[in-house]
Amino acid sequence: MDLFKKCEDKERINLLKEKDIYPYFHMLTSKQAPEVTMEGKDIIMIGSNNYLGLTSHPEVIEAGVKAIEKYGSGCSGSRFLNGTLDIHIELEKKLAAFLHKEDVVTFSTGFQSNLGIISGITGRTDVILCDRENHASIYDGCRLSFAKMLRYNHSDMHDLEERLKSVDTSVSGILIVTDGVFSMGGDIAKLPEIVALAKKYGARVMVDDAHGLGVLGEHGRGTAEYFGLEDEVDIYMGTFSKSLASIGGYMAAKHDVCEYVRHNSRPFIFSASLTPANAACALKSLEILEREPQRVKRLAELSNYMRTNLKREGIDIIDGTTPIIPIYTYTDLKTFAACKLLFDRGVYVNSVVSPATPVGQSLLRTSYMATHTEEQLDRALVQIKAVLNEIKNIEE
Repeated sequence: MDLFKKCEDKERINLLKEKDIYPYFHMLTSKQAPEVTMEGKDIIMIGSNNYLGLTSHPEVIEAGVKAIEKYGSGCSGSRFLNGTLDIHIELEKKLAAFLHKEDVVTFSTGFQSNLGIISGITGRTDVILCDRENHASIYDGCRLSFAKMLRYNHSDMHDLEERLKSVDTSVSGILIVTDGVFSMGGDIAKLPEIVALAKKYGARVMVDDAHGLGVLGEHGRGTAEYFGLEDEVDIYMGTFSKSLASIGGYMAAKHDVCEYVRHNSRPFIFSASLTPANAACALKSLEILEREPQRVKRLAELSNYMRTNLKREGIDIIDGTTPIIPIYTYTDLKTFAACKLLFDRGVYVNSVVSPATPVGQSLLRTSYMATHTEEQLDRALVQIKAVLNEIKNIEE
């Protein structure tokens, strides 16, 4: 018996590398932007979560530089002890006001946010209802909580209600947790139905809005604003690594709930706090989002432009209304080959293969920024169409 024996099994990785279609860990040597430099090539980037295009905004960069000059490179401690800066408090207050919630708790990463919120607020005597296509960090948060987790079929409200009916009435509490925008398919949670079921069965609702903030709603406040349900969602979770051009995450909820998490969440208490530069960049990005809501509208326009043109060319996509537009390539090998061919022709997309998707439903995950131009998207479309034609005859 050897713990490391499994590490020798690299058959799939080696096969992809031998075929020169390994799609991971491409090296960037420029800022995240609509066009980037990647491994010495000029690339149209349609595989980023930089939805509002703020990672290269001069005001955001300047805010990060000034924060390092004032506070140094890190906090050298957790928020619970010596690691709370005034800029953390300012970020939490302004984000709470923007989201129309009483309070906000910030975490050092988005993944850690779900670990910290779910494990902090639920325990062994609670039940969590989890959409089967929720993000991996939600699943890990459920495991860390030791609560009983019941998975319901993706966006299947009948199945969700059946699971709710099965919950023992003696449990301490019930939490329904769902992605607002599902990161792979780009579809939006059926939040009105989820809220209605939560009220019917006495559950609380948590929405992971990592891909909703800055994307949905007139002001970019996310999925709840999109549906007019901002007062009906108990907990928002979100990240700074997408629309807010930084890294980190947050929980927005009532003050008492946030205070409970601050004092009971192990991932929050025992992790070093958000770096000064990350906090400053997120804060400045939030300021830009508030003063320039037209970025949200522009993002929707460009996403619809690309979606319309993909369908016009007869390309099989998962339809929707968000900046995430998955393109069916069906088999894993075709997906890897398509990514390689597109990269060689100056377009970056992400591969989504089994087990992340069911066998036979592999995808190219494309995503768009408010700072793309129609001309850039037209160039990408030409290459996507050509590559999809080229891979048609590839067999597994």
